[in-house]
Amino acid sequence: MFDPREKVVLFIDGANLYATSRALGVDIDYKRLLGEFQNTGYLLRAYYYTALVEDQEYSSIRPLIDWLDYNGYTVVTKPAKEFTDTQGRRKVKGNMDIELAIDALEMSSHYDHLVLFSGDGDFTALVAALQRRGKKITVASTLTTPTPMISDDLRRQADYFLEIATLAKTVGRPQVDRQQAAREDATD
Repeated sequence: MFDPREKVVLFIDGANLYATSRALGVDIDYKRLLGEFQNTGYLLRAYYYTALVEDQEYSSIRPLIDWLDYNGYTVVTKPAKEFTDTQGRRKVKGNMDIELAIDALEMSSHYDHLVLFSGDGDFTALVAALQRRGKKITVASTLTTPTPMISDDLRRQADYFLEIATLAKTVGRPQVDRQQAAREDATD
């Protein structure tokens, strides 16, 4: 799948990868993920895209974002939008598709192979546009969940498909019960 002479970039749709890893029952070890791709070719850059709720005093994703930022990832964030739906429920929306697509297109003269961690069918047109520029595209998602986490159109358009359930064997770890882990830490 990867030629060691290729310049590879990772584009991670954070919300999509999170949902996929939860559905698979694994946590991604981002340090091992970076290492996995550094060992397969020339990893030029790894981007992680996510929206953040800015007015919250503490965001559960903040420690991950800070860790990624200090450990080899380029983190791209924007404030999430909050709104109230027709039933009066508070909702948060934060879509990073446009930012990811623009960055992938703008950088395309600098890489040979893009690995897109998302199953979102909205990226099918981006993949086609990058292929017209001579880029190889690998889409990383999963088909092993009861409802596949990847759009059929996106999978067909990509040059390669990387099954996250398989990748998780080297870069994943079983999900930890956060509350249980906190209790164990408190008693140690």
